[in-house]
Amino acid sequence: MPRIVFIALIAVVVVVGVIAGRGLLTDDKPPVFIGGPFTLTDHTGKRVTDKDYAGKYMLVYFGYTFCPDVCPTSLSIIGDALGQLDAQQLDNVVPIFITVDPERDTAEMMASYVPNFHDKLVGLTGSLVEVKAVVKAYKAYFAKTGDDGSGTYTVDHSSRTYLMGPDGAYITSFSHATPAAEMAKKLAEIL
Repeated sequence: MPRIVFIALIAVVVVVGVIAGRGLLTDDKPPVFIGGPFTLTDHTGKRVTDKDYAGKYMLVYFGYTFCPDVCPTSLSIIGDALGQLDAQQLDNVVPIFITVDPERDTAEMMASYVPNFHDKLVGLTGSLVEVKAVVKAYKAYFAKTGDDGSGTYTVDHSSRTYLMGPDGAYITSFSHATPAAEMAKKLAEIL
């Protein structure tokens, strides 16, 4: 093997070792920073920021009220999981539903939608710029599809539920397929 290839191979092994040694390749830590500051409008019409939820765990889900299946299912799972927590645990968490369709999901629309899933669920909306910023901060995704100009379209979006700590730091996330009992068990362990 030529000397240059051997040196390059050693360099790669050293870099991977350093990364692994710092815990950047483990499954229990996010590969990048998730979350961050935001300013949005809640379902009561009040302007809020992430600081309004400081000191509480935030259970954050991105979706939209016109979603035909994924969002209602995920929000029902969140509501069912919250229903399995004791009063003290429940007091320490704020479930948050952030719209990815601010064009249709006004505060009024959110106010009529979020109580269907849990009485603590907070619906957040804002301008498209504000929503895009928080979606980007959470490394989530959304894109309008099938828009023919008539106002009937769907929004393709990620479907993870993020658990953020009282300091706003990412703790873990749950996939769309996570059963409510499993989510409740994990929340109870952390809360």
